[in-house]
Amino acid sequence: MADAISRFPQVTDLDSLPADVRDRILAVQEKAGFIPNVFLMLAHRPDEFRAFFAYHDALMERDSDSLTKAEKEMIVVAVSADHGCLYCVVAHGAILRILAKDALIADQIAVNYRTAPIGERQRAMLDFALHLAANRGVLDDSWQARLEDMGFTQGDIWDIGSIAALFGLSNRLVSMARTPPNDEFYLLGRVPRAAAN
Repeated sequence: MADAISRFPQVTDLDSLPADVRDRILAVQEKAGFIPNVFLMLAHRPDEFRAFFAYHDALMERDSDSLTKAEKEMIVVAVSADHGCLYCVVAHGAILRILAKDALIADQIAVNYRTAPIGERQRAMLDFALHLAANRGVLDDSWQARLEDMGFTQGDIWDIGSIAALFGLSNRLVSMARTPPNDEFYLLGRVPRAAAN
């Protein structure tokens, strides 16, 4: 934790954190093999850390009506790429590669989701996410009809919009703090885990 991962106060001693925040960080470290920088960047404000990850988990970990976890990560990657957020493109690109079992998909979506090898349903999902996140668009009757014709429920549409909105917040915070992605993220989902260590 010696390198600066934020322009703001940086946690250098996990034992100085409230127990629940520390335990969350240690659980992630146990699972991933490292502590993602965003956890340390947010930990200097424990209440905001808790609120951010509670909303993150409520959206990203819950079972949607029809969105897969990989599709949720596609939204994060596409929105983050449009916002120029290196951290979220790299970190969530790694998660997407793992969930999709596809070493190329995250890069293809980040560069141009319109030409990525995804289905029309997924393209419509990303079109709507970017309509909201980049174009300050709204859910009007034509968008709702288009999405419903693709099989998305109202719950799915809410999830798409909420994920786009949450990662607008995340992208801005990480960019403001100038938090870099961990080196470990670059290889996840590209090479076997043992080779990446």
